[in-house]
Amino acid sequence: MSLLDLKGKTENIAIEVEGKIAILTMNRPKALNALNHATLAEMQQIMAEIAADESIWGVIITGEGRSFIAGADVSEFVEHNALSARDLSGFGQETMNAIENLEKPVIAAVNGFALGGGNELAMACDIRIASTKAKFGQPEVNLGVMPFFGGTQRLARLCGYGVAKRLVFTAEMIDAEEALRIGLVEKVVEPEALMDEAKAMMNLILTKTPRAVRYAKVAINKGAGMSLADGLEFEKNINAILFASQDKVEGVDAFLNKRTPDYKNI
Repeated sequence: MSLLDLKGKTENIAIEVEGKIAILTMNRPKALNALNHATLAEMQQIMAEIAADESIWGVIITGEGRSFIAGADVSEFVEHNALSARDLSGFGQETMNAIENLEKPVIAAVNGFALGGGNELAMACDIRIASTKAKFGQPEVNLGVMPFFGGTQRLARLCGYGVAKRLVFTAEMIDAEEALRIGLVEKVVEPEALMDEAKAMMNLILTKTPRAVRYAKVAINKGAGMSLADGLEFEKNINAILFASQDKVEGVDAFLNKRTPDYKNI
């Protein structure tokens, strides 16, 4: 099945395809694109389709209107008890894991509020580019709960434990420049340049060996949970596989003969 088979069939996420790039727009603007259960389910379905669709080499996720994702849908919290909340947390974590573990590059183009689950989804992406109007935060303690779609874990790994504790404990909302300073985002641009910058970066990535980018993502993600020695061993072994690939033959030949490589594999 092609990803385009889902186009127009998802209620909360708009799907566009430009060349080899899937552009996913969170599309609940009246709710500031809050993540309800249905939206999480749609994202899991879309990630599965993208993983299987060899015509899609990269993904950009953004938001409709003035919000990227304003958080989880708090209106759904009322019905949950301890057991069902644990299931909700697990479902949200599965969604973020599907983005993080997709063996294709994913860029978050953060156009506005990225709060709670929105910040957690952005952190599950590989690269975050923020509009100067973007705002980030984990405000869950204001509601008597804590980040539960992976925020306590990814924020500490991205920005350090002290920064994670500060943002989670205080529920402080920070602007794009502060997010850049602490390493939460990789680049800040003016709002009108956001999607152009995200597409330009993705198109640059897609000029590289797709299999090498894919394996590099796996090595970085898996290595983060290993000791340095185990991570180096994993890197060595996975790179050996690349040296046996046709992509390596094409890349090296193109370099030596001063031509543009023609990569066909994903």
